[in-house]
Amino acid sequence: MQVQPSQTPVAIFEDVLVIVGGGTVDGDLLRELYASGGRLVGADGGADQIVAAGLKPEIIIGDFDSLQDPLKWLGKTRLIQISEQETTDFEKALYSTRAPVTVALGMTGRRFDHTLAALDTVARHAQRRNIILVDEHDVAVALTEAFSFTVAPGERVSVHPLAPITFRRSDGLKYPLDAVRLAPGVRTGTSNEAIDGRFAIVPEEGIHAPYLLIVERGHLLALIEALKAS
Repeated sequence: MQVQPSQTPVAIFEDVLVIVGGGTVDGDLLRELYASGGRLVGADGGADQIVAAGLKPEIIIGDFDSLQDPLKWLGKTRLIQISEQETTDFEKALYSTRAPVTVALGMTGRRFDHTLAALDTVARHAQRRNIILVDEHDVAVALTEAFSFTVAPGERVSVHPLAPITFRRSDGLKYPLDAVRLAPGVRTGTSNEAIDGRFAIVPEEGIHAPYLLIVERGHLLALIEALKAS
């Protein structure tokens, strides 16, 4: 089945969507997300990562240039082959689906160019999707609006701009973002700190550029719930 970016998504999920790529994937975490109701989609070769965790992808989406033996999947799961080469398999999986929250595993690690491509993809889709990137240590959620969350007192909280953005204020951070402008290559908010645990980040009013909120990976499930509630 051939799909183009302008077409209506071919899969709509009411639950958390977990898109798995070919980078670094923690099998235990993937199984935990699946057990908690996550729906699994393999971004091309990411389907093999799902199998390695003892699970099966509900859909496999991509150009199938890195999927081991695509023919073995015929009749076993849904296959969506997309031939266009303007986007990555991660982005193909994003524009082919809809979900209230999307968790992306295996989009970072192993290859630095894939990590950079994943960040570009997230920046393009952050206005329309709640996307969380997961690596070995951290989770990074793409945001465009005000957001509040709770971590342990004194815990690291990083804010990274995916485009130039000005913040109106922040609450509960050691280094306030009040009237602070962040921009790639100019100024970032790496290694800030939650003073008492609860913090809030508020961009200026209007249409906001995307930014990443980065916290420790142990907060993933709570972060998913916070996004669903918002």
